[in-house]
Amino acid sequence: MTHPTDPTASSTPYSPRFGIWALVHGSRAARQDPDEPYDASWLRNRALVLEAEHLGYDSVLVAQHTVNPHDGTSAQLEAWTAAAALAALTGRIEIIAAIKPKLYHPAVLAKLALGIEEISGGRFAINLVNAWNRPELERAGIAFGEHGDRYAYGHEWIRVVEPLLRGEAVTHAGEHFQLDGYRLAPAGQYRPRPRIYVGGESEPARALAAGQADVWFINGQPLADVQGLIADLRRRERGGRPALRYGLSAFVIARETDGAAQAEHARLHALAALDDPERARAQANIDPQAAMFATFAKSPRVGSNGGTAAGLVGSYDTVARRIAAFHAAGIGLFMLQFQPFEAEMRRFAAEVRPRVANYLE
Repeated sequence: MTHPTDPTASSTPYSPRFGIWALVHGSRAARQDPDEPYDASWLRNRALVLEAEHLGYDSVLVAQHTVNPHDGTSAQLEAWTAAAALAALTGRIEIIAAIKPKLYHPAVLAKLALGIEEISGGRFAINLVNAWNRPELERAGIAFGEHGDRYAYGHEWIRVVEPLLRGEAVTHAGEHFQLDGYRLAPAGQYRPRPRIYVGGESEPARALAAGQADVWFINGQPLADVQGLIADLRRRERGGRPALRYGLSAFVIARETDGAAQAEHARLHALAALDDPERARAQANIDPQAAMFATFAKSPRVGSNGGTAAGLVGSYDTVARRIAAFHAAGIGLFMLQFQPFEAEMRRFAAEVRPRVANYLE
């Protein structure tokens, strides 16, 4: 079948792409910041994503939690209903919705994904994550499982989802799922299937990314560590699939000078310390085998999913130069966080992104 051009593909494939994290559970660095009151509402996220698209951002990642992972009581935006609504409201930006496999049967999830793919005109993607917050599942009566078991489940789950996304008839008899000639339509209207992102850095996560992903999401960390991770994945067999691409999560603090950026980093770090009691309670719910939390413990940071550990803190030129270095190492998509989000998102678009081209090789 001939497909129209993928509307989420860059017209200049060697240029970095930039995305934002939707504020599904409010502020990304500190929940008690007077410059950014807590707000995880649909109205705020709708305005945020529409503005991001207007500013030229390429993607938005909508993380999936059914309950707020910080305290279990604060507001939490639901990922898949929000993604469907964003698909109808936007016209260019890629919409990536995270998915924890145990929450949806693969046939149901594939149908949801194809629906949003149709609504968006071929701009939808899924981000497969295998969960780390135990109570979110267990309190709903869903078995959380051990780390290796969750990834085994995820492997089988995505092996069913992927051909369903292509519109293929799927017959599958596995440990967890049985399908008999199951087929979904419409499919393949804009490209062979929606894009698949995979997150996680443990060995099972890396194997899953090598075998099933189009893009592997790496949590924010120093350049040398990112280079090592990419080198490891590049050595792995892909089973005839196209070369794996790479994304990086990072929290950006950019100012006119390095000193001003460091001062703002110190301000946010002090505010984040106010959340320590809440963070300690949440820590007890974390799967100790989740590799990303060991990565986070290497150095002080601000923001989630590695945050400022990626080093995108400094003057406009410092941040642009570091982005170019990550891009040279293989990072194609930078999934960014800010605080206060809207103001700093605008600053990045106006001051940093235009400078990146000056440092690209």
